[in-house]
Amino acid sequence: MGIFDFTVKDRKGNEVNLGEYSGKVLLIVNTATGCGFTPHYEPLEAMYKEFKDCGFEILDFPCNQFANQAPGTEEEIHEFCTLKFGTEFPQFAKIDVNGDNADPLFAYLATEKPFTGFGKGLKNAALKKFADMNNKQYGDKAYIKWNFTKFLVDREGKVIARFEPTEDMKNVREAVEAELKRA
Repeated sequence: MGIFDFTVKDRKGNEVNLGEYSGKVLLIVNTATGCGFTPHYEPLEAMYKEFKDCGFEILDFPCNQFANQAPGTEEEIHEFCTLKFGTEFPQFAKIDVNGDNADPLFAYLATEKPFTGFGKGLKNAALKKFADMNNKQYGDKAYIKWNFTKFLVDREGKVIARFEPTEDMKNVREAVEAELKRA
């Protein structure tokens, strides 16, 4: 099974086969509207605007499993993102990324590129402690450690990188640019 074999639901509840994105470079992100990392929407949208005509897509999956930081309906979340950050990239239905009800796509992504840490520094150590407490309830199904975890997928559907929310967005952008140039 590969990334293009998955079917997900858009924010209106319609099924979307990810095979529709075959041949594109993807950045798949679990998001939240009330998180300290919510400002990541700004550089994400900037990347999307710059690279969407080059075969790049961002797939946004809101998730409320981290300190209830994505409250509201799909429509409320979409309205927040479009009004505050001008987002135009596809936003999908709110999902779980951990536990028994984890969306199979995110279980697959995390299995392909497992968590390796938030990095060094006091802020990262504090996030790790908070994330560990939050994710204890999911046991071995704590696939994603926090909001705004990003997975880079190549044009053939291979998961080639995982970026934790603590990763500098410049590094994410450089990886996207490098992958777009490969094709």
